[in-house]
Amino acid sequence: MKTIKKVIEKYNSFSLISRIFVGIVIGVILALLVPKATWIAIFGKLFVGALKAIAPVLVAVLVASALCQGAAKLDKRFGMVIFLYLITTLIAAFVAVIASFMFPQTMILAEGAGEQTPPGGLGEVLNNLLMSIIVNPIHATANANYMGILLWAVVFGIALKKVASDGTKQMLQDFSDAVSQGVKWIINLAPFGICGLVFDSVSSNGLNIFVDYGKIVALLVGCMLMVSLVINPIIVAICLRTNPYPLVWRCIKESGFTAFFTRSSAANIPVNMELCEKLGLDKDVYSVSIPLGATINMDGAAITITIMTLAAANTVGVQVDIPTAFIMSFLAAVAACGASGVAGGSLLLIPMACSLFGISNDIAMQVVGVGFIIGVIQDSVETALNSSGDVLFAATAEYYEWRKAGKELPDFMKKKTKKAEG
Repeated sequence: MKTIKKVIEKYNSFSLISRIFVGIVIGVILALLVPKATWIAIFGKLFVGALKAIAPVLVAVLVASALCQGAAKLDKRFGMVIFLYLITTLIAAFVAVIASFMFPQTMILAEGAGEQTPPGGLGEVLNNLLMSIIVNPIHATANANYMGILLWAVVFGIALKKVASDGTKQMLQDFSDAVSQGVKWIINLAPFGICGLVFDSVSSNGLNIFVDYGKIVALLVGCMLMVSLVINPIIVAICLRTNPYPLVWRCIKESGFTAFFTRSSAANIPVNMELCEKLGLDKDVYSVSIPLGATINMDGAAITITIMTLAAANTVGVQVDIPTAFIMSFLAAVAACGASGVAGGSLLLIPMACSLFGISNDIAMQVVGVGFIIGVIQDSVETALNSSGDVLFAATAEYYEWRKAGKELPDFMKKKTKKAEG
């Protein structure tokens, strides 16, 4: 037992980021040396499965507990977070339009969209989103329907605040803390899970996707990096009037990095919750805004829908003018906010956008097939952008109120700012 304890202590003595890096390296090496050892991939599946399983429960108890305690303050900060989520999704779609006209793309159409059925239009997307909110709370939790979870957590939290005894409120708080601790244990095993995920990706796909679809992957990733490293920092700088990059880099490092490998905003919600706590944010606000961000902060999805649709138009010879493209990108941004209510996420919203240009559903679904092929890269970067942005804008809204109240920003931002100014 002493030996095991020493091994665990040694393991925990290294930072999570350094351990994840080692896991990535080992995963790549194993994929190259023993690509048929498919049992290694099980670690990745177990890791993502565990996070996906516990995340809905975590969100439900955090929101209900925060409201139950009577300390919830969904004030101007919450409104600002929602505004930032929505405006950046729209800006991301516009960036994708500009990039698509600067670097027009065509693609080799591919089958592979399966039997999945895309939504018939924007109205159906919004209808699916609204109907996903009013569902049985147990069904919502079991199926990771975060909008439904949020609704019922708010209802039960407010109800418990009015009728629950102090003992009941404390029990709910203890349960919330226990679930949070379980999440921390799972996250601590991330290096093993990411090792399995990397092994699975490298052994299954190799680098072939760069050969056939390299240009469109480069455009997608370039736009997402543009939004993450230029557009978002500019917005943060305007709000906080300080160097935004210390906050941007921290969100990318501690949220985007893990989201890149899990490829699931839902699975990354616990990671974002922990990061918000480290940043000193108000738990009563971020316990609601972070799960909501996983649904409506869809910069990457808006970029994917816009670029893939315009590439499809170029491929079949449809001429698209700039005003029409911007209208399409606006609709893509709105639809992206409802992507979580549609099986297949952002990719299955591509046929809806293609229909605006008269592109047949058969062609559009082949474009979806291309999306599945490049998804190992596109979906990873998209999730990293979306998830890191959830924390970035939650922190921006909070720090904005700090500045208005004359409160100092966190030390990690002030120190880097002074260094950058010097």
